[in-house]
This record gives sequence, structure tokens and C-alpha cells, in this order.
Amino acid sequence: MNKVLLTGRITKDPEIRYTQNGLANLLFTIAVDRQVRDASGNRQADFVSCVAWGQQADFMSRYVKKGNMLAITGRIQVRSYQGQDNQTHYVTEVVVESVENLSPRDQATQGQMNQGYQGQQNFQQPQQNPYQGYNNPQYGMSQQQNDTSNQKSFDVNVDDEELPF
Repeated sequence: MNKVLLTGRITKDPEIRYTQNGLANLLFTIAVDRQVRDASGNRQADFVSCVAWGQQADFMSRYVKKGNMLAITGRIQVRSYQGQDNQTHYVTEVVVESVENLSPRDQATQGQMNQGYQGQQNFQQPQQNPYQGYNNPQYGMSQQQNDTSNQKSFDVNVDDEELPF
């Protein structure tokens, strides 16, 4: 089985290219931290070459920027080509099957929002929820449902002898 799972940061903004047949492709590199530190206590990183094709390449060219944390699944591919110097060159890369952008949504769009509203004096940034995933108990709740200040509380006295533990 040839299956790869990588988590790392993209090293530069990806640029999409197209083959002569019109198929989108994207070559990029991600920096994957090693678990072991060197003698001076610094983390080392491996720089892994990756290639995405079709819809994956299109998605990444629009939504992934330098420094974004990515989770990539794919397969290792080794290919060779004849260079201009008539030498055979070998390339080992990960062919991307799926990609997930692990960077927070508001971090990626914060700069774009600020640039769009530079000339307006009365613009106020909406308050961002730092936990925007499904694991957040308030995910999908409206502000009214989320507001607990108007809920009633009840005082209940319970003796220690009545507790089951």
C-alpha cells in the first residue's frame, strides 16, 4: 500500500499551471517538523515536494497561502525525465489526493478584510469566534440562543447524604 499523511506548513504561495490538455497542476513544498530536536534544541524540518492535479490544484491556488498549516493525504511517486544536459533526473514527490487547510479561517481572511475597508471610518470588525469547528458547543447557534445572560437560575439545596457518590 502506498499512502502518505503529512502535516506541515506551505513554504511559498502556490502558482497554478496548466498542461497542454488544459489540466490544472500545482507544484509546492511543505515543511514538516521532525519529532526529534538537534543537539542545540532546535527542531529540524523536512521539505517535501508535492503535486496536486485538477480540482485539488484549483482549490489550493485560491485558498492556500504561504505559511498555512496543511494536512495532506496522497501517495509517493518516483518519476524520471531527461534533462537538457542529456542526464536522467529522478524526482520523488507526493501526489496529493486530499488536502485540508488547518489554519484558522479568520487568520487567512483578516488581511483581506482590512484592505477592503481602509477608507471607511465607521467600520467595526465583527467579533470572531476562535473555535469555529464542530467541536465548539456554540457552533451553529444564533446569538440569541448563545446568550445566557437572560436565562433564569434556580437555587437548589442538596444535602451531601442525598448525593449518590
